[in-house]
Amino acid sequence: MKSRTSSTSEIQWTSPLDILVSSKKPSPTLEKIKDAGLSKLEDLLWLLPLRINRMPALQPFREAKLDQYFLGEGKVIHVDIKMAFGRRGKGNIMLYNGYVVVKDHASSETLSLRWFNLYPNQKKQIESLENIRFLGQVQEYKAQKQVINPQILNIEGSLLSPYIIEYPTVNKVGGTHLKKFIDLIPASLWNSVRETLPELGYNKEMTLAEAFRVMHGRIPVAEFSGEKKNKAEERLIYEEFLSDQLKIRTRRKFIKRKDAPVFTLSSEEEKKLIHSLPFTLTDDQLKVFEDVKKDLKSGHPMMRMVQGDVGCGKTIVAYLATRVVNLKGSQAALMCPTEALASQHYESFRELVPDLKISLLLGSTKAKEKKEILKNLLTGDTELIIGTHSLFQDTVHFKKLGLAIIDEQHKFGVEQRLRLVSKGEGTHSLIMTATPIPRTLSLAQYGDLDISSIRTMPAGRKGIKTRITEKVNYDKFIEFVKGRLALGEQAYFVFPAIDESETLDIQNVKEAFKTYLKTFKGFQVAMLHGQMKADEKEKVVQDFRDKKIHILISTSVIEVGINIPNATVMAIYNPERFGLSSLHQLRGRVGRGDKGGFCFLVLDKDPSPEILTRLKVIENSTDGFVIAEEDLKFRGEGDLFGVDQSGTVTTKRLANFLLHTPILERVVKDVEKLEEERPQLLEPIFEKLAKDQKILDTI
Repeated sequence: MKSRTSSTSEIQWTSPLDILVSSKKPSPTLEKIKDAGLSKLEDLLWLLPLRINRMPALQPFREAKLDQYFLGEGKVIHVDIKMAFGRRGKGNIMLYNGYVVVKDHASSETLSLRWFNLYPNQKKQIESLENIRFLGQVQEYKAQKQVINPQILNIEGSLLSPYIIEYPTVNKVGGTHLKKFIDLIPASLWNSVRETLPELGYNKEMTLAEAFRVMHGRIPVAEFSGEKKNKAEERLIYEEFLSDQLKIRTRRKFIKRKDAPVFTLSSEEEKKLIHSLPFTLTDDQLKVFEDVKKDLKSGHPMMRMVQGDVGCGKTIVAYLATRVVNLKGSQAALMCPTEALASQHYESFRELVPDLKISLLLGSTKAKEKKEILKNLLTGDTELIIGTHSLFQDTVHFKKLGLAIIDEQHKFGVEQRLRLVSKGEGTHSLIMTATPIPRTLSLAQYGDLDISSIRTMPAGRKGIKTRITEKVNYDKFIEFVKGRLALGEQAYFVFPAIDESETLDIQNVKEAFKTYLKTFKGFQVAMLHGQMKADEKEKVVQDFRDKKIHILISTSVIEVGINIPNATVMAIYNPERFGLSSLHQLRGRVGRGDKGGFCFLVLDKDPSPEILTRLKVIENSTDGFVIAEEDLKFRGEGDLFGVDQSGTVTTKRLANFLLHTPILERVVKDVEKLEEERPQLLEPIFEKLAKDQKILDTI
């Protein structure tokens, strides 16, 4: 590789990483860093050190303290280097382990140094030493102090850096090698980091350049302090949230610029549609339908998420949106994560509109039937198709797809959703989720979506009572279930595993089935789990719906897609194995008719205080929005609602919207104010980001 470093003035933060390497040969270290998704010098700025320690002064061995860095110097009095059997380095080179005893120059004390996996050149260096200066962390082995894998320093060399900087490993490139690479960045460049938006207030408190200098230890040791480091971290957290918000707003602007079919109902058509329903819409349903109508007639693709608890009536909004599109000559598609949920929606829509031209396309659909469905889609004879992943297959073509509805969107990948939407021109998208999105998460990840919420439940629901059931109350629980079954009601028993586990102490479906056949003699007990064939599962669900089965022992496959109003009891075993949102979803399977529901969180061992605190959230609240907030706190931000969209090296370095909500809110407020007062400053940024297909592909 030819040198590109003849003039440091040529080097900018936007320069490719190759500019730092002068060797004519390819650099394996550089290639691995690039393979991790890093291409420009500015990418290295965000590879923040794991820790920065001040360089210790040269001291006598008696000052060496456990778990602290120590800088020492002495005479080598013993060397023992042996092969590290079974260990090979790059190119199958033999590695060695080394043991050296050093006598202090300043006293008669000695200190042991140990190295593991030495290369031959390192072995040769150590064997040639008469005196040594070393740096490393002091540890204890058999009551003796020693230093593991210390750095060997040049005794005659210049003064050391004032800091010991430890970088993370990136794509198998160790932190030491990474530091050497970052150290090649010219010192002058650290003063010229470009601000994204110099006009924002945070830049006046601490510049981005200063924040990076502090975080990488590029400031005089006298200036380094805990307070300054905290300010630098806050500045970078602000920058991360700012980057996210600008990308979110870019996606939103990109959506709004696209053209989409206009669907508008006359007042008479709308009145007729609403009155055709066999029930009265709640105020929230009417409000959300108003939002949807506004989107459908905007001339730009709708990107709206409707969130609300299980049973709140999201499907009715989807039905109304479908009919608006159908009445104007276009088709709609409803994609579900499971066949059970798709079948449930299919039956619900057929009940609402018996003459609706509707099809159901599943992975288990017979070839002859599938051929007919695809033909009707292409000719326009099908107004609505409901299905699973089958809908975005290459063989599925529409005459005129106007609306794509995605139920439980977080269970699909972004690419899958895009493949469905791309089957039409300017297709409107309506996303439904029964996992309410906490406010902080909506700010951080869903700012490009319009979000509507349904919080009120339809009239007539009796509600659900939830109880934590420990071993002491187990017999009472069983008697209660028998009492409900005697009244003609039904029950779900949900377990976290199908079979017995060799590693996990949890209950399972197959063992429970054997047990409860005996416990509930006189009642029909059946199993349902993912290892069963599709037709077997379908028959079990149908038998349960027809009241031929009294107790359904299942895994969490029933979390979505089963609507049986006569089922009033939900018992969840090992509830500590489920997230709060999953527990809430499972609980939503009961209490769906005119009878009240009962949910039991059945523990087989004494819970820890942490588990009990978490389960108390479910016991004390039926508000999915409250539960979602608490679930987020317990689980951390994670990847709760979709596929991770980041590159190989994570785009989140310091910012955490749970821990840093005030900073996130300030960013949102600052950007909104700038959009309102000085939009011309943001337009060039939006235009640049819009050229990055990875950003737009997350729409």
